[in-house]
Amino acid sequence: MEKEWNSWFPLMAVMMMMCLHVNVINGEDPYRFYTWNVTYGDIYPLGVKQQGILINGQFPGPTIECVTNDNLIINVFNSLDEPFLISWNGVEQRRNSWQDGVYGTNCPIPSGSNFTYVLQVKDQIGSFYYFPSLAFHKAAGGFGSINIASRPRIPVPFPPPAGEFSVLTGDWFKQNHSDLKAILDGGRDLPFPDGLLINGRGSNGYTFTLDQGKTYRFRISNVGLTTSVNFRIQGHKMMVVEVEGTHTVQNTYDSLDIHLGQSYSVLLTADQPAHDYYIVVSTRFTSQILTATSTLRYSNSAGSVSGPPPGGPTTEIDWSLNQARSLRRNLSASGPRPNPQGSYHYGLINTTRTIRLANSAPIINGKQRYVINSVSFIPADTPLKLADHFNIPGVFSLGSIPDSPTGGGAYLQTSVMAADFRAYTEVIFENLEDSVQSYHIDGHHFFVVGMGGGEWTPASRLTYNLRDTISRSTVQVYSKSWSALYMPLDNVGMWNIRSQNWARQYLGQQFYLRVYSPANSWRDELPIPSNAIRCGRAANR
Repeated sequence: MEKEWNSWFPLMAVMMMMCLHVNVINGEDPYRFYTWNVTYGDIYPLGVKQQGILINGQFPGPTIECVTNDNLIINVFNSLDEPFLISWNGVEQRRNSWQDGVYGTNCPIPSGSNFTYVLQVKDQIGSFYYFPSLAFHKAAGGFGSINIASRPRIPVPFPPPAGEFSVLTGDWFKQNHSDLKAILDGGRDLPFPDGLLINGRGSNGYTFTLDQGKTYRFRISNVGLTTSVNFRIQGHKMMVVEVEGTHTVQNTYDSLDIHLGQSYSVLLTADQPAHDYYIVVSTRFTSQILTATSTLRYSNSAGSVSGPPPGGPTTEIDWSLNQARSLRRNLSASGPRPNPQGSYHYGLINTTRTIRLANSAPIINGKQRYVINSVSFIPADTPLKLADHFNIPGVFSLGSIPDSPTGGGAYLQTSVMAADFRAYTEVIFENLEDSVQSYHIDGHHFFVVGMGGGEWTPASRLTYNLRDTISRSTVQVYSKSWSALYMPLDNVGMWNIRSQNWARQYLGQQFYLRVYSPANSWRDELPIPSNAIRCGRAANR
């Protein structure tokens, strides 16, 4: 009997491991494989030669087209002369903060080396993007679109469009990213941007061609560094149908404000006379207005663009706030799964904690810094996720950022906030500065339940939308205003909460949220990847 058991045991062990492997990676879902080579190259987005970051020779980088629950295997070769990381803005990385691609979770890819990201777009649809997260590389390029389509059997609340276009827009500087980084390292803020880009090109550098009478989907992301933008198309209206993974009530707009880090999908019907039209992007809430144009061309066009580009809003906050409040969840539409999005009654769940986060811009040790609740984040010598996993002391301490503004003096700290898995949290971003802020939370979506002017108080809850607000991963906070969120902490891991203004993020306006489950189970969080790079104090672990 013992001999028979010994002969069967290796086979049983292999079978068990195979079952576990299938369960972990969801082997029934398709795989998409990518190989990216990241290099420097000459680019001329504003007519001036610059050192750009290219992916497979492209600026912007290649678009990732995938479907809900697809597994993405992305092998990134770092051919730069410095470490590099890519992060995936809006991809939730379910149970898998190991793949998030920010320094708090991942060691950088060394120069001349490679790293393979293994991630799944689990239970997600919508429009997102990727970008380089280290060393102010974002100012050199290295970004691209991520488009997640619904599975064929899941109904979408609009007819299939005739085609899709990805639009990556945002502000741009003529200086190389290393020079901009040096400005920030020297304790100064960035100058005003030099221009705006549409898909890596300045004005009149890009053309979108449509067939007359057909409807197209435009997936638009603000990948800029410092400014909100307004997007509009001459002579055409846009129907918003999706915001960062949420199908929306299909309202029609003449123009659309897109704040730093945000993504939208709009439908546009080519229902005008057959010639060319301006696509216009302009800065919002800036004293100097920057504008860039591209061309919308009908395939049977009989003439070029005519007249001036259509004007848009400039510094009007109420206009933008009213537009933001008009965005509503389509309660009759399916999400990534075949159940109505409105079946999750987010407004009927009792929150278990309130976190208030206030930004400011102090001088610390003679240098410009940016803070949240008086704390300006400084990176540790070891990624926080690795330090947490290997129980390495002295890298960070939980509670190193308070839950509410203190009013005390600003200071530097590797700030990490503790949070419990499956808690349901109210988060209020408070902005007493004159500039518009934009915040992103990795690994999660949240319900934007309210926005208002002045100081937030408990009475502000009376204005919350607890029925049909959108959920997303990036929210704007207007000047002298607040934005309130309800957020389910349903994803274990170490997650970055950051300003999407990249100068502010770089100079400390960020922290990490450690969502913890005591179960220590693969059901809650996947194990450390076998290819995880070790660095800092985790180098020999």
